[in-house]
Amino acid sequence: MRNYSTQMEAAKKGIITPEMKRIAEKEYMDAETLRSKVAKGEVAIPCNVRHTSIDPEGIGSGLRTKINVNLGISGDCNNYDNEMKKVQLALKYGAEAIMDLSNYGKTNTFRTKLIEMSPAMIGTVPMYDAIGYLEKDLLEITAEDFLKVVRAHAEEGVDFMTIHAGINRRAVEAFMRDKRKMNIVSRGGSLLFAWMMMTGNENPFYEHYDEVLDILREFDVTISLGDALRPGCIDDATDAGQISELIELGALTERAWAKDVQVMVEGPGHMAMNEIAANMTFQKRICHNAPFYVLGPLVTDIAPGYDHITSAIGGAIAAVNGADFLCYVTPAEHLRLPDIDDVKEGIMASKIAAHAADIAKGIPHATDADNAMAEARHNVDWDAMFDVAIDREKAQAYFESTPPADRHTCSMCGKMCAVRTTNMILNGEKVEFCSEK
Repeated sequence: MRNYSTQMEAAKKGIITPEMKRIAEKEYMDAETLRSKVAKGEVAIPCNVRHTSIDPEGIGSGLRTKINVNLGISGDCNNYDNEMKKVQLALKYGAEAIMDLSNYGKTNTFRTKLIEMSPAMIGTVPMYDAIGYLEKDLLEITAEDFLKVVRAHAEEGVDFMTIHAGINRRAVEAFMRDKRKMNIVSRGGSLLFAWMMMTGNENPFYEHYDEVLDILREFDVTISLGDALRPGCIDDATDAGQISELIELGALTERAWAKDVQVMVEGPGHMAMNEIAANMTFQKRICHNAPFYVLGPLVTDIAPGYDHITSAIGGAIAAVNGADFLCYVTPAEHLRLPDIDDVKEGIMASKIAAHAADIAKGIPHATDADNAMAEARHNVDWDAMFDVAIDREKAQAYFESTPPADRHTCSMCGKMCAVRTTNMILNGEKVEFCSEK
């Protein structure tokens, strides 16, 4: 029988939980070091007590950069089987988290199945689900109604929830003063803004924040403090609205920790490359080194159809400067619900960005796979290269689509392969081309 409610409470009491032991093994970290980070809030272990199929992961300082895959049902695309195929793909390629952003109908059927079978962390945005779950229009929803949805998700076994508690009246005033090109681009943030403006009330997640925390603590759900005022275009980055909300999120972080609720803080969406490092620094400072979860950032606005690339560029820069958790972006971003091919492209782009950042950050054993690839390439051992590749199937299909006459090369360089030439000389062999048949 556990004598603690949350991972943070255990860590503060000096208890190393089974989840901490598992994560320490994965991260090549001393379990006591990890416990200390959890106690300080520098690492979060999103792990609902009811999510029994989970293989726990840590998010935060000194750990591998993790990625999240968004999926879910919408009114225009409500094929549950297709969404479950996306889940299987995310698990196959090593996504550590899956966010169910379903906003159509009774979403708990899909989410319950997801939690039952997924070893990855599961996240949600209760605000998205409120209208469908409650079967009420936005203006009819009360503060108590919003809390009902939070409790329902917690009881189902959700590991982390995005709660847009920082868009309070003060943050809205800053947003209204500082005119934007794109206004509010957060779906949950826009709904709360509309509710606040129509009712004249304070943000219910801010006004009743302690009650939200009590629900989350009961099930050890990590709060992911949503950035309702994140920039939706390059021109809006690092403006008064974004910074005003971030200041509120810093205060909300400390209030959550006081109740032993684990915290992640969500970060900017669109941002020029030269602003990313500074944003990571002051986010960590203002939010007391809580784990930082970024969407992108997308480093240009003109690449619809290629935003997995703009996101990967920004994500790599963000992660090497302190971001801990990358939300994937697919080629379908800004255009439509992603299909399964889009999901794979988004996963790969984010995995590459996360891994590249881990190499730069010196995460233990981050370069093991790269060294194995270098050894395989040195030996021109294609099977070994495919084994270590992040996407074996694609690498092998490319190679075999135009097979070389000699398997010790590829069809690009043929016998003029630099590796082959150098290996032959170092082995005391003569390099000849015209006389070779």
